[in-house]
Amino acid sequence: MLFKYKAIDDKGSNKEGEIDAPSRDIAISGLQRRGLVVIFVKEEKGDKSIFQFSFFERVKTKDVVVLSRQIASLFEAQVSALKAFTMLSANTENKLLKRKLVQVSDDLQAGVSISGALSRHPDVFSDFYVNMVKVGEETGKLNQTFLHLADYLDRQYSLTSKTKNALIYPAFVIITFFIVMTLMFTVVIPKLASIIEDSSQEIPFFTKIVITVSDLFVHYGFFILIFFVLLGIWAWRLSTTTKGKTYLDNLKLSTPAVGDLYKKLYLSRITDNLSTMLESGVPIIRAIDITAQVVGSLAYKDILGEVADGVKSGLSLSVAFSKHNELVPNILVQMIQVGEETGSLGTILKTLTDFYKREVDEAIDTLVGLIEPVMIVILGLGVGILLVSILMPIYNMAGSIS
Repeated sequence: MLFKYKAIDDKGSNKEGEIDAPSRDIAISGLQRRGLVVIFVKEEKGDKSIFQFSFFERVKTKDVVVLSRQIASLFEAQVSALKAFTMLSANTENKLLKRKLVQVSDDLQAGVSISGALSRHPDVFSDFYVNMVKVGEETGKLNQTFLHLADYLDRQYSLTSKTKNALIYPAFVIITFFIVMTLMFTVVIPKLASIIEDSSQEIPFFTKIVITVSDLFVHYGFFILIFFVLLGIWAWRLSTTTKGKTYLDNLKLSTPAVGDLYKKLYLSRITDNLSTMLESGVPIIRAIDITAQVVGSLAYKDILGEVADGVKSGLSLSVAFSKHNELVPNILVQMIQVGEETGSLGTILKTLTDFYKREVDEAIDTLVGLIEPVMIVILGLGVGILLVSILMPIYNMAGSIS
């Protein structure tokens, strides 16, 4: 919830602003930790709708990438953290990010660490991001840490965007197919069917099926639409449950062609996370735990959880991964083993990241090249069968008249 507040700082100056907190009491406690004397705190309602915050004002990955590079540049120029975040909050165009940075600046002024201030905004700064900043604070290499984060987020954004874009075209073709079929059944076929039914000739079996389906669309189309809307709502609600998420995740990984693409995408994400964190000094157990939270797949999250338990019990990382050969390929296990033996695990993981990125690119190109002609053929066959089923009787009727 968002609260507006008025307070007095330690210099006696009035301060006004907004604070994001789960409750009013927590908001007051947060303001007091900043050294402010609270005059009043009031929940903000009314003119700011849910859509304004959750959709129109969302923070994109690219915004965080640019922000990370700007922070790194300011730290490189020896600008203090408080001044850096204050400057960035004043010059950021994204309104939601601006509010977040103002709150981060307030927390820094109250003595909170950078990682602690960022951790209060998990919707913008992930657990991975916060832990990387924490390591940068401990090692005194914050500028390098933010550059690593910017590069990492840029790679992930590019990879994820390309994967999503690859699936947009087949989705567009499928939607177009259903729109064309709906128009055929509701507009074109009823007019042609009336001509066929008025004739005295026998109607072919397939033509009867097409006319029956067309009648269903015309007379019960509203109920069919309601059914599919309710089905969509049910599927959406199911996808928000643990059981539904698990089913969809397994479906993605087991679907031919698409499953291979997602496996490579998740493996690239795992190796990229681990290499970035290990090279920044994050302990291996912590790196695995954080990667499990951001990998984006319940199946791989469970695998990483078991890998972390195995490493805690004394197993090497390669041996722990080798127990999951159904989703972890042997080449990854062997490369990790080489990295462990040579003491260059971070470098090996980075090499694997580049390898799987290329694999994802190739899988996307292959998938698009395969889907495009298949979809066009299916669309053509569907429309062609409908037209033949309807036009053949009309052609026969015209022939009998002549």
